[in-house]
Amino acid sequence: QVQLVESGGGLVQPGGSLRLSCAASGSIANIWTYTMGWYRQAPGKQRELVATITNGGATNFIDSVKGRFAISRDNAKKTVYLQMNSLKPEDTAVYYCNVKRFTFDLFGQGTQVTVSS
Repeated sequence: QVQLVESGGGLVQPGGSLRLSCAASGSIANIWTYTMGWYRQAPGKQRELVATITNGGATNFIDSVKGRFAISRDNAKKTVYLQMNSLKPEDTAVYYCNVKRFTFDLFGQGTQVTVSS
């Protein structure tokens, strides 16, 4: 059974930075063939896709985080990262990591990010 475990969330002041990590555990062979990504869900809002990174290393971001967030992956560690800089109060949400390939679509349990002074 495969599980995704996020870490690195917390409380940060506006303008600050956080780095989220998500490690896959269990039997997931050839993880380098999967697209990995991060979603977030703010209170009262739908979950939205924040960033993705393909098996080839191509990245994609929603407009609101472009230039502030970076996504990377370490296939040997089965881990995906989200570096978040210049954080804003509107970035406050539960962040979920995701691993996807064909019909396989798995989310982690989420980690809270709160941006507040």
